[in-house]
Amino acid sequence: MLRLNRLTDYAIVAMSKMSHEPERVRTTTQISLETAVPIPTIAKLLNALVKGGLVISHRGAAGGYTLSRSAEEITAADIIQAVEGPISLTACVDGSDEECGIQFDCPMSGNWNKVNRAIHKALTEVTLAELGTPNPPPKQQKSSPAALRSTG
Repeated sequence: MLRLNRLTDYAIVAMSKMSHEPERVRTTTQISLETAVPIPTIAKLLNALVKGGLVISHRGAAGGYTLSRSAEEITAADIIQAVEGPISLTACVDGSDEECGIQFDCPMSGNWNKVNRAIHKALTEVTLAELGTPNPPPKQQKSSPAALRSTG
């Protein structure tokens, strides 16, 4: 199963909350209270997001954090890479930091790049703005009068 780690999920939650009032500078404590994510976790995430260029740290008495750009300009791929590092499904894809012990004898070596590129492309097409927008509730199917008569 391909699954993002919990920190990435929390990063999206925190950044989504920040995107609703992008000009507002928030402290670690405020973000924690608004998201119900523990303060130490928020602090760790903000550090990674600042290093990744997605969040700006403002110093001073009125300091805190804001997004570095609009939610429409930040992609899911940006967030995943800031928190988890390069997007790579296996050790043998381009840009992976891992080493594969059988890479010289493996018939799949390098063939995962196509899949990796497709996933990366898909993640760059989804923005923080889209991730932070609640899904509408499913539409209720209305029964037609004819359908009601035929079941009765």
